[in-house]
Amino acid sequence: QVQLVESGGGLVQVGGSLRISCATSGFTFSAAAMSWVRQAPGKGLEWVSGIDSGAGSTSYADSVKGRFTISRDNAKNTTYLQMSSLRPEDTAEYYCVKNQGRFAMTIATTYDWWGQGTLVIVSS
Repeated sequence: QVQLVESGGGLVQVGGSLRISCATSGFTFSAAAMSWVRQAPGKGLEWVSGIDSGAGSTSYADSVKGRFTISRDNAKNTTYLQMSSLRPEDTAEYYCVKNQGRFAMTIATTYDWWGQGTLVIVSS
């Protein structure tokens, strides 16, 4: 059974940093691209970042480029999102998603498994 379990969300001040994690099981993690998407209160889903399978080429939305870093530890079947210089507009529920293939995509229809989400609140 595939499982994606996010952790590490919470309340952080503007300009602060936070690392969220996604522990996975039930599939060959190293062979799957992983992504993070978020949903701010009252808004739609926004793709944030992706990391390809294996050694993991990365990609970022313009809104987080230079501030967020995605990574993966294939030995631990876990992906991470390190967030720095946080802004109030980063407040959202953050979801870890498994891509269907080896390359990270930005379109939600290409994701086949989702975590339950972890809430990040950036307070001013």
